[in-house]
Amino acid sequence: MSYHFSKIVDVSYEDAIQHVTEILKNNGFGVLTTIDIKATLKKKLDVDFRPYTILGACSPQHAYEALLAEPHIGTMLPCNVIVQDHGEGKVEVSAIDPMASMQAVENPDLGDMATTVQALLKKVISEL
Repeated sequence: MSYHFSKIVDVSYEDAIQHVTEILKNNGFGVLTTIDIKATLKKKLDVDFRPYTILGACSPQHAYEALLAEPHIGTMLPCNVIVQDHGEGKVEVSAIDPMASMQAVENPDLGDMATTVQALLKKVISEL
């Protein structure tokens, strides 16, 4: 089982970040964090890395329900969406598959919720 959904998009890296952020919003997600991995690695390790951004996406209603059902689920939140530039016009957008990550949690109450969030994230990727 793959742990993510991905799609190569035919837009610039910056446009991909903006577009996926808008699509997430239109599907009930907010972006809580934006981590520029390239800049962070340059600052902390003085190494060069390709453009790579992690967006911490959260559906507030689903997060609330998950926290009520499983008090430690916050260790797996938010849902990460990444945008990375592979060069030569290849920009990839990927989202975590919550079904894959929830397999580690032994709480059957999370199954339906993970399925719902999985469908939403698949929809986000397909709309790119």
